[in-house]
Amino acid sequence: MLDKLEAINARYLELEKEINDPNIMSDMKRFVKLSKDYKDLQPVIEAYKEYKDIIGNIANCKDILSNEKDEEFRNMAKEELASYTEKRDKLEEDIRLMLIPADPQDHKNAVFEIRGGTGGDEASIFAGDLYRMYVRYCEKRNWKIEVVDYTEGTAGGYKEIVFNVIGDGVYGVMKYESGVHRVQRVPQTETQGRVHTSAASVVVLPEAEEFDVELKQSDIKKEIFCASGPGGQSVNTTYSAVRLTHIPTGIVVSCQDQKSQIKNMEKALVVMRTRLFEREYNKYLEEMSSKRKTMVSTGDRSAKIRTYNYPQSRVTDHRINYTMYNLSAFMDGDIQDLIDALQLAENAERLKEAVG
Repeated sequence: MLDKLEAINARYLELEKEINDPNIMSDMKRFVKLSKDYKDLQPVIEAYKEYKDIIGNIANCKDILSNEKDEEFRNMAKEELASYTEKRDKLEEDIRLMLIPADPQDHKNAVFEIRGGTGGDEASIFAGDLYRMYVRYCEKRNWKIEVVDYTEGTAGGYKEIVFNVIGDGVYGVMKYESGVHRVQRVPQTETQGRVHTSAASVVVLPEAEEFDVELKQSDIKKEIFCASGPGGQSVNTTYSAVRLTHIPTGIVVSCQDQKSQIKNMEKALVVMRTRLFEREYNKYLEEMSSKRKTMVSTGDRSAKIRTYNYPQSRVTDHRINYTMYNLSAFMDGDIQDLIDALQLAENAERLKEAVG
């Protein structure tokens, strides 16, 4: 392992040298790529330095046990050796996981799309509940949410809502939410008190950066229109909403959240780039899903991933057979324990994949 870490350290020092080269600074695309690679290696380099110190301390303890006659000194060395050996074994396990290539998109912001599915008005209400759940979770993480576009449900909630989540490593955490979410409860619209099953679909995409997708202005048809929905009189009288059509693919993106046409244009372009990038990214997801059985974060987006059962106050994630009985807290954004369990399951698969 030490040889592998020393090779990574050499690459780290090489990247440091390249980043500081004035010629590289003039090639912004390459500079961004090198900077990202450099930043990604930092946790491994910190672990390498700690690992090297521990290996050195183990060698010192063994040397004392081989040459020292003083029994008290020898006992101290034995205790220290046991402690350092335990630390080394734990650190080796952590480093093995660090050395497995991560999803290259994990560090990015995310674009969410939530749509009401089967269940009519109740599905729209549930889509709204999911949106609030994610908003509360993001608030706890100090992540910023920007709504891009939405269509309200006739009885509340949303038929569809698209929003960006901005923060450090958002996609790597939230990618597990993609799939069909099923709810079992007595709908607000039900007069007989019967439990119904409805569903909403969630798609989480890594936000495409300008360097990821070449988007030509000549390929975009832009239309402006009056926004609809809450926001006062100015919303309905100002042509601030933007609809973009990517002519080669037919992809259409609308944004009407902001009063400023320029801000709506910026948000719509982010989603447009992301939708175009999704086409290429799906090839990567398909490749991963062929290797992993549980497909924790790479599964079919039409697959049912989770059930929210209100009568039993139960949440079950079907990918890892995880069940908890505190639905109200979960819907209030307390979803970290489940995300941790999903990450643990995926890490176990990645380790198996690397060993295999």
